[in-house]
Amino acid sequence: MPGHKILIVDYDAPSREALAGLFRPRGIEILTASDGLAAYDLFKIERPDVVLLEAILPRLHGFDLAKRIIAESDGLASVVFVTGLYRGPHYRHEALTALGAAEYFEKPYDAAKLVRTVLDLLKEKEEPGLDLPRPEAVISYLTEQLKKDD
Repeated sequence: MPGHKILIVDYDAPSREALAGLFRPRGIEILTASDGLAAYDLFKIERPDVVLLEAILPRLHGFDLAKRIIAESDGLASVVFVTGLYRGPHYRHEALTALGAAEYFEKPYDAAKLVRTVLDLLKEKEEPGLDLPRPEAVISYLTEQLKKDD
């Protein structure tokens, strides 16, 4: 999926590289950061489509970073948590509902499911919105067609 960017944010370099290795072969541009503030700065410059985010981060907590990204992108950037510390349905629920994350994975994660989730999010960004005519234009068109049929 060339033309798309994923920002991977994790304090752990092997974790960042493992995640990057899942998406690099698909032609997706990979950006990485090891702390929340660096990730936020990179996000503002690069505007990635998806952010894969560890919740525990130095300098700016992952939950706070997610709030900023979702608010400032007007929901256009999808945040997917991939965390090793915050486990359980309570944290997942909070991330998905209160923070607006697209998905929440706990380490060790199911790599195939994570890849499917991210690719689905990227496909959603590719689909053009339907440019439907205004109701008045439809009524006018149909009225004209009915007149022609008489």
